[in-house]
Amino acid sequence: MGAGLRDVVGNTPVGQVAQDIVYRQIQLMKSLPLEAADRVMDIQQRAMQAVIAGERPDQLYEMIMASGDVAASRAQLIARTEIGRATGALTQARALSVGSEGYWWRIEGAGTRDSHRWMLNVVDPVYGRGFVRWDNPPTLDGMTGHAGCLPNCKCWPEVLIPK
Repeated sequence: MGAGLRDVVGNTPVGQVAQDIVYRQIQLMKSLPLEAADRVMDIQQRAMQAVIAGERPDQLYEMIMASGDVAASRAQLIARTEIGRATGALTQARALSVGSEGYWWRIEGAGTRDSHRWMLNVVDPVYGRGFVRWDNPPTLDGMTGHAGCLPNCKCWPEVLIPK
């Protein structure tokens, strides 16, 4: 799977869209100093590589820890979040490439934040409960992002594939 996904990310419009989505996510972090934003970009690029290679967040965690001055708990949070963002960007790009308008927000279960559980009750006039449009990511707890792309989020998008 790694070689095929690497080709998609590096050589197709889907890959370009995924990289653009990640870049926009980083730009939204307006409070970051320029040096920190560059570091986040490096981490996010490594996260995209990890997703392509089918790696777990552990390898990214080790890279973050090796960069220094990061607490272990913070490095774990960053690794999980950035793998989620990279996966989410690829999912969104692939979904958009087939004409998907959005997805149904799904939750893991126990331990899900109330704001994320609340997404199951959002009603789209066309697709019903829990549907989120790609062009309108929700803002939960002061952060804007799709399922699985927010810090420590274990939710996922069940993508609408048009017929």
